[in-house]
Amino acid sequence: MEIYEYGKKDAPLVLIQLVDDHDLEAIENEVARIRENSSADFRLIACKVGNWNKDLSPWKTPAVFGKEDFGEGAPETLRQVLSLTEEAGKTYIIGGYSLAGLFALWAACQTDRFRGVAAASPSVWFPGFVNYLKQNKIKAEAVYLSLGDKEERTRNPVMAAVGDRIRETHQLLLEEGIRTTLAWNPGNHFRDADLRTASAFAWVMKELAAQTDYLAMTSTLR
Repeated sequence: MEIYEYGKKDAPLVLIQLVDDHDLEAIENEVARIRENSSADFRLIACKVGNWNKDLSPWKTPAVFGKEDFGEGAPETLRQVLSLTEEAGKTYIIGGYSLAGLFALWAACQTDRFRGVAAASPSVWFPGFVNYLKQNKIKAEAVYLSLGDKEERTRNPVMAAVGDRIRETHQLLLEEGIRTTLAWNPGNHFRDADLRTASAFAWVMKELAAQTDYLAMTSTLR
């Protein structure tokens, strides 16, 4: 795993994003957009994985497109990510786009280290994943979900279920009392990934800031 860092190194808010080469090409633009949409100082740690389908998949499943099957490398990837979250006093948000968004949701089921999840166009079509969420509650306080409004219009029968699965995931989080939103973006899965991811992180940052302010206010009133 290769690490790239952006923003303020000593910021109390740390964003962790799983990325590939394509994400890195636009990440400066993503960081700039997060700054535009949030007044909070932050540090973004971009973790580039070596094998996208293997390193971010929680379990094995046959190829859905192309010829490459999905592996079960997520536990090892999470172990490496958690080594970046050991500084006391920091607030950690995990996120990403596509399969990295799915990984972020899965990771938040394994640990309470992440206060928020920024899942932009997450691959919740992944076989068995929504059923997994029903049995393993996400431990984060705030979760952002999004999808392109054309993503479910595909001839691939597995991936065409993404619309139903994202709605199901959103409803599940609401029922569990997790602060969440489901944003619909124009276009297919390959449009504006950097902007969608920036919106995801910015929303979670604002939600956590609002909750912190509320808790501080109620504590003062007591």
